[in-house]
Amino acid sequence: MVGKDLHPQFPILERQVHGRALAYLDNAATMQRPDCVLAAMDAFSRSCNANVHRGVHTLSQEATDAFESARDRVRTFVNAKESAEIIWTKGCTESLNLVAHSWGAANLGPGDEILLSTMEHHANIVPWQLAANRVGAQVKPIPIDDDCQIDLGALQRMLSGPVKVVGVKHVCNATGRVNPVAEIARMAHDVGAVAVVDGAQALAHVQVDVQALGADFYAMSSHKVYGPMGMGALYGRRELLDSMPPFQGGGDMIRSVSFDGTTFNTIPNRFEPGTPHVDGAIGFSRALDWMVENGVEAIACHENELAEACRKALREIPGVRLVAEGGEKAAVVSFVTEFAHPHDVGTVLDRHGVAVRTGHHCCMPLMDRLGIPGTVRASFAAYNTDVDLKVLIEGVLATRGIFA
Repeated sequence: MVGKDLHPQFPILERQVHGRALAYLDNAATMQRPDCVLAAMDAFSRSCNANVHRGVHTLSQEATDAFESARDRVRTFVNAKESAEIIWTKGCTESLNLVAHSWGAANLGPGDEILLSTMEHHANIVPWQLAANRVGAQVKPIPIDDDCQIDLGALQRMLSGPVKVVGVKHVCNATGRVNPVAEIARMAHDVGAVAVVDGAQALAHVQVDVQALGADFYAMSSHKVYGPMGMGALYGRRELLDSMPPFQGGGDMIRSVSFDGTTFNTIPNRFEPGTPHVDGAIGFSRALDWMVENGVEAIACHENELAEACRKALREIPGVRLVAEGGEKAAVVSFVTEFAHPHDVGTVLDRHGVAVRTGHHCCMPLMDRLGIPGTVRASFAAYNTDVDLKVLIEGVLATRGIFA
């Protein structure tokens, strides 16, 4: 089930904006949540809200069971070998900070090189810059072409240096570009480097298999895949996680504490101090179930058809230029216009009830490379329809009428 048939499951899609029906096309920023996700989180709060891993009473045991079942659901969805390889985090940003800080502290040294694609989100750049600054390592950008495709030849040449990390996003949030992660991971492994993958935009749009991809670390955000905000996960290969020092300190990540010293828990608990976002984990798990129930491939097919129809319609509007046209793409359409700044386009679209993202999309190096200040980004999800697309195109034409 996709498109209009899903609308009854998403109460927010019934609201109006500026007197118009909402056309929500900002799914790359965050996706809306179906009733089943809201209900699962509400049921936990109403029936067994309790702390996990601490209590012997019934509610705590039930909460712990639900929490660990959710972890195993994520493991299954991305085909990790074991649940211990799934670390709960607040989302991709915290996941990538965890890797850069913890793995970086144990493995990076002066002169080491960290290679990151030019299209990376700031969350997969800044943590590595901080880690590099602490030890005297270097962060270097992997070039891309004008169509936002990674220059694999340049990457191969760069791998002749003292490279310890190759970081790449699975799907580009700014352009929808799907990167050849498996090939990049293989190239990284050939020189002994680890492959760190930002999966924020991929989880909802492409089948993710961390073992087939060869990812050493894979970052996920729940709210990018129909789940709650402030929740996410990091996949890491056990042998890497086992060798990493704690990222943060607190309860549940320890075995024993005295003022003479502390011994730490095993994974995944070693990286999960304090009370976790239990209802967030349950909501995340339910969102993944919802994806499977509706068909991951069917959803991707529907989104891609809408995105391709969107590109076709935009090409016919004078003064509109699509960004990163060629190659494999997910359900993101990014464009600029000759007649208005992206923020102006977004403002007019909002008056038509259309929600899109405008600006640099937290990818300032990418925008610099493309020579543009930002783009207008329409991103599609399972519940979007031809009507959403029609209103978007009408809004762009109205913008042209105002500014051209």
